[in-house]
Amino acid sequence: MNKTEADRLLSNALRQTDTERARKAEALIASLEAPVDDDVDRAWQIEIENRIREIDSGAAKSIPWEEVRDRLYRKGD
Repeated sequence: MNKTEADRLLSNALRQTDTERARKAEALIASLEAPVDDDVDRAWQIEIENRIREIDSGAAKSIPWEEVRDRLYRKGD
């Protein structure tokens, strides 16, 4: 595929809805990933469930993205 063709494909993709762009991005990223290790996948699922339980129970508190972003920008100054 030459640069012009790639640019045309990107331009067309960027005109699509958020949902369609997300679907295409997911497919492209998945095409780069190695096969899923079932043990690792299960470990991540357990970790995610544990974190959700901690948030739901109040044991862990979330921080709004705006606050995290502001903290990151202040560190960069």
